[in-house]
Amino acid sequence: MVDTIEKRSSRVRKAILASKMFLRYSLCLIFFSLILLQGFAKKTGDVSELQIGVKYKPKTCEIKAHKGDRIKVHYRGKLTDGTVFDSSFERGDPFEFELGSGQVIKGWDQGLLGACVGEKRKLKIPAKLGYGEQGSPPTIPGGATLIFDTELIAVNEKPTGGEEDGYEDDEL
Repeated sequence: MVDTIEKRSSRVRKAILASKMFLRYSLCLIFFSLILLQGFAKKTGDVSELQIGVKYKPKTCEIKAHKGDRIKVHYRGKLTDGTVFDSSFERGDPFEFELGSGQVIKGWDQGLLGACVGEKRKLKIPAKLGYGEQGSPPTIPGGATLIFDTELIAVNEKPTGGEEDGYEDDEL
């Protein structure tokens, strides 16, 4: 009888040890999977919030864009892999719209507020402020982060009047 109890106790210890090893292995697997997924998300260039990078700002800023202003903007729209899906620069025809009125994607309405005439910005727009999970087929896939290089040409039909010497920033 003592021998049987020792055998059972030995089996229980082995089972507990095997369970602990399985648990450690599983936790390690989950941990490394999360690290890989995080690395993948960073490599794709996706963002979860609007990012505004000022690439050039005129020395003087006499005219800024406000909600309700009619603005003209040159832009180049790209996906995170660098694919250009639209560009007013190539057409030579800036896009005109009323800022903050919902005529464009939310990322533009928010990302161009306060810009000076002549200012160049890079906007990284998450899907929720762009075309959402549905995208805009066939050019823009669902859930896409959008990157726009923009230049504010005019506010309420007033082009730049400030000095040309400003600053450039290569960040973002």
